[in-house]
Amino acid sequence: MNFHIMTLFPELIDGVAKTSILGRAIQKDLISVNAVDIRTYTDNKHGRVDDYTYGGGAGMLMQAQPIYDCHQAIVEAIRDKEGAVAPFNAVSDSYNEGRRIRTVYMTPQAPVFTQEKARELADEEDIIFLCGHYEGVDERVLEEIVTDYISIGDYVLTGGELPALVCVDAIARLVPGVLGNGESYETESFDDGLLEYPQYSRPEIWRGREVPPVLLSGHHANVEKWRHEQSLIRTKERRPDLYEAYMKAHEDDERAKKRRKNNT
Repeated sequence: MNFHIMTLFPELIDGVAKTSILGRAIQKDLISVNAVDIRTYTDNKHGRVDDYTYGGGAGMLMQAQPIYDCHQAIVEAIRDKEGAVAPFNAVSDSYNEGRRIRTVYMTPQAPVFTQEKARELADEEDIIFLCGHYEGVDERVLEEIVTDYISIGDYVLTGGELPALVCVDAIARLVPGVLGNGESYETESFDDGLLEYPQYSRPEIWRGREVPPVLLSGHHANVEKWRHEQSLIRTKERRPDLYEAYMKAHEDDERAKKRRKNNT
């Protein structure tokens, strides 16, 4: 899987991508993280990529031209590698030929990133991220190239690099082989709509706090039952919205089962 990140600060992307699990995944050729400097594509002789906004207002705006040319260069590179991949035209909602290349703009004005969205994007071979700065990006280039708008929360950061890296990390760990253990992400928070249960390691007693006896029993069925109960309790306490959605979904499932049973 290939992540292409359009940014004004490629060193920030490279510094994070080369460490820990992401770094090991890159070394194993399971993923690639390509930080592309937008400044390289400006036609301004002074290297500027921003200008004042029409209509007035505070701050500067990232211009359309360098972003568009940067995006086109990435798409061309993918085309050269895979063949017959044309850029997405958001106006006509179509491609000239070939598959779509998902292009994500990180913005607090978008729907919040979720595990479900991570799973969806993990099916892509290539994803392009656009990291904004200053007061944002000229709307025209967003209309031209962006397919997905994503936020990581209802707050404003100085740029899109950290949100993009959050998405890359969440998506990359779903790529087979990245975590090394297929069960690692299958039992985590949000995978089944609940928060993850509490976990414990050695020693059995720490500062007077004991590991729950059921985890030491070796009885796998009881352990799974306890973990599910703890997930329900934790979700109800910390994320009542998720708890209500989970309970409703399971109530609907039970009603559907009863209807099928009564109809047989």
